[in-house]
Amino acid sequence: MLAMTDINTIKNLRNNHDKSINHIRRELNVNWRTAKKYADGEYLPQKKNRSKSGMMYDEEWGDILTLWLSEDAKLSKKKRRTNVAYHRELKTIGFPGSYRTVCMFIQEWRSTHHHEGSIDKGFERLEHPPAEAQLDFGTMEVEHEGAFKDVKTLVMTFPYSNAGFAVALPAENQECLFEGMTQLFHQIGGVPKVIRIDNMSTAVTQTKSRYKPAILTDAYLQFATHYRFDTQVCNPRSGNEKGNVENKVGYIRYNFFPTSPSMKDYPSLNEQLKQQLQEDRNRLHYEKNRFIEDLWKEEQGQLLTLPETPYPVFKEIECKANKYNEIKLDKTLIHVPMARNHSKIYGVLTAETYSFYSGSGILIAEGERPYMLKNRPIDWGVILHDWRKKLQSMKYSRYWKYLPERIKFYLDHQDWKTQEERLNFLLSLLVIQDMKQINERFYELIGAESHSENYEVDWNSYDRLGFLSKEGS
Repeated sequence: MLAMTDINTIKNLRNNHDKSINHIRRELNVNWRTAKKYADGEYLPQKKNRSKSGMMYDEEWGDILTLWLSEDAKLSKKKRRTNVAYHRELKTIGFPGSYRTVCMFIQEWRSTHHHEGSIDKGFERLEHPPAEAQLDFGTMEVEHEGAFKDVKTLVMTFPYSNAGFAVALPAENQECLFEGMTQLFHQIGGVPKVIRIDNMSTAVTQTKSRYKPAILTDAYLQFATHYRFDTQVCNPRSGNEKGNVENKVGYIRYNFFPTSPSMKDYPSLNEQLKQQLQEDRNRLHYEKNRFIEDLWKEEQGQLLTLPETPYPVFKEIECKANKYNEIKLDKTLIHVPMARNHSKIYGVLTAETYSFYSGSGILIAEGERPYMLKNRPIDWGVILHDWRKKLQSMKYSRYWKYLPERIKFYLDHQDWKTQEERLNFLLSLLVIQDMKQINERFYELIGAESHSENYEVDWNSYDRLGFLSKEGS
């Protein structure tokens, strides 16, 4: 086929300069039939016939092989089948073609599927492709063992479907980050292809700038390599670049932590979060007019598979004891008896625990990390004073659910005067002890014997006791 400039020259010589076919042939050094074709014929654009034929397209073999290629693309390289294996397995189900036919089809498929796990039937072009996630921490408040406690909630969202997942953790350090991400991967049943994060110090050692890319920490790179996901780091002070997860953090805080839920422990709280977020997916997507759960099931099939071996989450540090046999961890001094007797001390840290070892590997101390014990006491004195002003509304207070059951039942009396007297008595006890101690010594303090059922106490005798003590004062 001649170039378009040559075709245009032939037309020009023939129509505008009245040249013969032989003249054109000699002038341009082309075949006479070629000169005749383009000089006197109509050269119009034609639609190309793009339909393909052959056993890989006309029969089921192409669909079968495409399915296998899509499934294997989600696995690590060493788990994917070779061309020989594909041909061998096709042969076992009756494939009549050659190995070369299989290789040519695979080569063509891979040339149009650049990303691992690309779906065969395709998606419309979107700003947020399937299986790409965003990650961020948020601080939530819970009630734990009679006190308020801040928990760090790691939230992962998938903007394509707007599905969200979250786990509560005690801190935002690297061990908690890896532990939280591991739990999230198991919740969603796979690994996102790409995770977008901000410049968190637990993952980024050098923040992204206008001229230089972000540099990730070695530990984070090792974690990401194990799970095979790519990381995108946002520009500094650009929360809008991960706006989906920023919004989801607020959504979780205002919908699932509005009045500081009671937490027994982290596993139970995370199971509760999991169930709530799963139920939350049964609503329409804010733009696509489809249920989030349906979009998530569609997106879930594009995730990378979990590795067979889970990533071991721990951190090793070298410690030094001061002259008081104290080791500083998480900005807190921990007393370790005889610590200075060891020339070297190593620490092994997990998200929740620490273990100190001597240089010879002998365990010398272990326990919960200091931040596990941090909390803020509930100011029951102020709360009970407020309740005394509005006795009829006491049971509807946001703090009512935090009371121990026996004290809750003790205050739940039909007579308002009795309620006020009992509130006053509790206020007097709170001067020298906290609510947890009052609950533990409850029967002793009210002068009643402990019963198998908390609600079998003779409250009338207690009320008389309280009245007499009041008269005596």
